[in-house]
Amino acid sequence: MIASVWSWIVQPLTYGFMQRGLIASILVGTVCAVIGAFIVLRGMAFFGDALSHTILPGVAVGYLATGGAKGVLFWWALGTAIVSALGIGAISKKSQLREDTSIGIVFAGMFALGIALISTVRSYAVDLSHFLFGDVLGVSTQSLVTILIFGAVVLIAIWAFYKQLVVISFDPLLAATLRLPVKFLNNLLLILIAITVAVSMQIVGVALMVAMLVTPAATAFLLTKRLPRMMLLAAIFAVLSSIIGLYVSFYLSISSGSAVVLICTFFFVVTWIVQSLRGKRSNR
Repeated sequence: MIASVWSWIVQPLTYGFMQRGLIASILVGTVCAVIGAFIVLRGMAFFGDALSHTILPGVAVGYLATGGAKGVLFWWALGTAIVSALGIGAISKKSQLREDTSIGIVFAGMFALGIALISTVRSYAVDLSHFLFGDVLGVSTQSLVTILIFGAVVLIAIWAFYKQLVVISFDPLLAATLRLPVKFLNNLLLILIAITVAVSMQIVGVALMVAMLVTPAATAFLLTKRLPRMMLLAAIFAVLSSIIGLYVSFYLSISSGSAVVLICTFFFVVTWIVQSLRGKRSNR
């Protein structure tokens, strides 16, 4: 029995693509969980969803410009994500429109542009579908290095500006009183989210990106209101979801990105049910 279980665990790891996919998923899950804590606390889930879709035209333009060279598409996605994030912030600040309205306008326009560009590529169903739905098992060594570098950049930036980001997230008035560079910090957070979106693109794809940014952090939020503990729990949920999701994908032959997201959602639903039952018992 023990031997068969051990074989079940080890067998997928004999493949190089599973090893790279597992490492990439753990790295991306951790980064998404940490940045996702700020997204959940600040009510920016719609922003994260919109930003993940606005990278589509960048991917399409990069594909057309390079003749389908997948190695450089990350840079096109990253540039598009940063421009879109700062654009949404600028429109919200310099107009009388609400932030969600600005997000909706940029989201719809950029996503429509991406679809229009992709539709000009005859083989887009094969070549670009993994950017829509993820292709974690297709992660190359070069992509893994890129994920590691930019994931580290996001985590180091959050560590360096942690106190300032906490202040502007919980008490903007106090931030202004303390004369913190609020505009810079807000833009920094937007850029970090943009980097995270670009890094996560190949793992879960554009369509499922918001789940990795929001679901682990939302699950952790149900269990604790302390930010450091919330980040830690979110990272644990994200890593477990990545590992279990990849094994489910391997043995059931389903999309790896969707498997990871479904496990994330499962953890959230179970946590929510348990917390709801505890709440009812405490009210009796």
